Amino acid sequence: MGKGALGKIYADGKDIVRQGDVGDCMYVVQAGRVEVIQATNMGEQHLAFLETGDFFGEMAVFEKQTRSATVRASGEARALKVDKKTLLRRIKEDPLLAVNLLQTMSRRIRDLNAGYALREANRP
Repeated sequence: MGKGALGKIYADGKDIVRQGDVGDCMYVVQAGRVEVIQATNMGEQHLAFLETGDFFGEMAVFEKQTRSATVRASGEARALKVDKKTLLRRIKEDPLLAVNLLQTMSRRIRDLNAGYALREANRP
């Protein structure tokens, strides 16, 4: 990955955010791929792979709560950290950014709900 670009390069397997840590920013994957993992009582559970252009950690921008998952580089990856002030400025410049953010968050909630319904249906 080229030097001098914005964002930070993370080596393969390096955590970008950790489940349980308090967050106040989100990240945009600029290059490479990251894996979203959640610790459960049965070990780590893979939730998703995110690639160039995807974002994560957006809930932390709106509420300073603990991270719900760990995100780590899957191969070398570059991610740009975005704080609340920067995000709000960008939304003011381009309101469609807010629409895209909401669409992605809505899709993720639907996916979670579908997974929950499936687990409940298969419960003894």
